[in-house]
Amino acid sequence: MSYHINTQCLQAGYDPKNGEPRVVPIFQSTTFKYDNAATLGKLFDLEADGFFYTRLANPTLSTVAAKIAELEGGVGAMLTASGQAANMMSITNICHAGDHVVCAAAIYGGTFNLFNKSLRELGIEFTFLAPDASEEEINAAFKNNTKAAFIESVSNPSLDVADIELYAKLAHAHGVPLIVDNTFPTPINLRPFEWGADIVTHSTTKYMDGHAVALGGVIVDSGSFDWTNGKYPMLTEPDESYHGVVYTEKFGKAAYITKCVTHLMRDYGSQQSPQNAFLLNLGLETLFLRMERHCQNALTVAKFLEADDRIEWVNFPGLESNKYYERAKKYMPNGSCGVISFGVKGGREKAMQFMDNLDLIKLVIHVADARTCALHPASTTHRQMNDAQLEECGVKPNLIRMSVGLEYVDDIIADIRQALDKI
Repeated sequence: MSYHINTQCLQAGYDPKNGEPRVVPIFQSTTFKYDNAATLGKLFDLEADGFFYTRLANPTLSTVAAKIAELEGGVGAMLTASGQAANMMSITNICHAGDHVVCAAAIYGGTFNLFNKSLRELGIEFTFLAPDASEEEINAAFKNNTKAAFIESVSNPSLDVADIELYAKLAHAHGVPLIVDNTFPTPINLRPFEWGADIVTHSTTKYMDGHAVALGGVIVDSGSFDWTNGKYPMLTEPDESYHGVVYTEKFGKAAYITKCVTHLMRDYGSQQSPQNAFLLNLGLETLFLRMERHCQNALTVAKFLEADDRIEWVNFPGLESNKYYERAKKYMPNGSCGVISFGVKGGREKAMQFMDNLDLIKLVIHVADARTCALHPASTTHRQMNDAQLEECGVKPNLIRMSVGLEYVDDIIADIRQALDKI
């Protein structure tokens, strides 16, 4: 039976049997006992399903991953220690030294640095495209050695709304998958697979957890991409580290995510802890309720800011004045997220004074949880970028990123007003 996504938040991934715990239990164990070596051998050879070491698989993690896969509409998912780990492995699962990735420049600063420095140092080349790159410009960025395209559905912190359908069309025309970081909208507001994406990632640390208590990430496989087109020998040729298994032959639609678990997680060890997966699941159970309120509060705050003459500009896809309003309505008719960016008149100095004057709204290096918080990205999360790179990804010196929480919205607005009054 097919259930609404709100029901899936509570029920998907776990169906307790007679006498079993009603709530997903924490399997806080690194190892699992078996009666004979032959059974363990089959597990190591990928000939049987089961749990033998938490770095590769754990019942708590598998349950929560299955829930997220169902929420996104995928065939499988893998939990990671952080969103950074998820994005890193989403690329390195199919890209090696000498390969190339087409990437939107409007992405989280940490992801940009991961791609532009660490993965470049491993020999993977990236071409970064402006947020409003035309179809012709995007198409021209693909090369013979391109192995993937990567975008954020709603970028952090510039809040550019990506044209997922367009990127998917162009990626597929060049025989490569589209990877979409869907952290901000979550599957409640946007399911990228329905618009042609092939792989979805999340920093589960954000809205999915929702309470700023558990680092985590996830990779979700749509199961829809044809990996047998000749570009991905790592999936279509024997893996000698698993006695010659061919992932596309043995695991079919789940080839990509199976390789991610059995190969990369085995070697990188970036596994999420069972305790964090348990906390993540608690967050997922109220995700549909929280996202609705986050979006409602954010729109109210954005309208207040837009009407205040001390604010130079407001960027929120839910505002009719926003350049992405129509695209946001297309992809996210029920709202995008609770994050707003805006600029205080007077540049960097006035923006920092505003931040210092906030009381209820806290200055934290975080975004997308139950409590309202704010950040000045140019001096924090994006400080590794030079001015040209900041401009390219849409981060202005006076940009304030505000993550609107679940508090009574009039209290949020009152704190913003008094902070502006003191400038």
